[in-house]
Amino acid sequence: MKKTVRGAALVGAIALALTACGDAPEETDAGGSGGTAAPEGGSDYLACLVSDQGGFDDQSFNQSAREGAEAARDELGVELRELESQSASDFEQNVQQTVQLGCDQTISVGFLLADATAAAAEANPDLSYALVDAATEQSYDNLRLLLFDTAQASFLAGYLAAGTTETGTIATFGGLQIPSVTVFMDGFARGAEYYDEQNGTDTTVLGWDPEAQTGSFTGDFENQTNGVNTTQNFIDQGADIVLPVAGPVGLGAASAAQGADGVKLIWVDSDGYESTEYGDIILTSVVKEIGAAVQDSISAGVDGTFSGEPYVGTLENGGVALAPYHDFEDQVPAELQDQITQLQEQIVSGEVTVESPSSPSTDG
Repeated sequence: MKKTVRGAALVGAIALALTACGDAPEETDAGGSGGTAAPEGGSDYLACLVSDQGGFDDQSFNQSAREGAEAARDELGVELRELESQSASDFEQNVQQTVQLGCDQTISVGFLLADATAAAAEANPDLSYALVDAATEQSYDNLRLLLFDTAQASFLAGYLAAGTTETGTIATFGGLQIPSVTVFMDGFARGAEYYDEQNGTDTTVLGWDPEAQTGSFTGDFENQTNGVNTTQNFIDQGADIVLPVAGPVGLGAASAAQGADGVKLIWVDSDGYESTEYGDIILTSVVKEIGAAVQDSISAGVDGTFSGEPYVGTLENGGVALAPYHDFEDQVPAELQDQITQLQEQIVSGEVTVESPSSPSTDG
């Protein structure tokens, strides 16, 4: 029998873009461009990467995109230019600057850049564009959407959290209430619900109601103090596992968790055990293979196979994943680990369906 885990109906108009969270890069100026030349003898293909206002060194979203672009540079010999946005006023300027720089492909990171990127793609049909984790109202032959159904991997994380919490209370919060944030929160809450259904428990999930599509948001992806305060509020209510979906604001959440006894974090986008200094409190991470998607998009541009067909990362194709438990490997019961492995197989096969109103379409 097919089991369906239903997401809430989307309130109001369907949001048409999925987003990114950011932090700050090296070697680039606000509104300007930094670049690294192609290896000697390399291609004359120029790829340009535009960050959201968080920047490239966020230990999360923008950084993953940058790593993918740099891998393409190193392996394909393309030239890479990086344009870092310090504020919303930089978005359109930076995307337009890639035209002036002669970029063959511009990769924009996230929802906040969706409008500027779509406008540029329409105005420059001979150039290629890729948009990380965001959708647009209209499709373009020269614009590839790089999307990720993180509800699937977050479902596994919620199941894990409900199975390992010692207080019976877990929590999540976002930076902004946009689809690429709430898709994590939907999966997390639904995964905890599913654990309770299967095991007869009653886990409290603070910070998000997937039915009402309401919850806790800090209002940005930069202010780490907001992450500290939000997480401390959850801890005061008994939460011992927290999933922040807020880019660098999540580092504030990690700081609060590290200062509390027995509180663990679940990171997002990258494997936080590897990308942050808080590995000792990170139970696992909900990973998007953003870097691989960016690298593949640049490769398609180089070999002439680039198209406007969207990419959607799933558990089945490896575009999203639950990271290893690292230091907590011995603290996650073997039976629970086996259940999560089986649950992943059921999601891939379609026996269990994780639904979120913010999940991207896999229809293309």
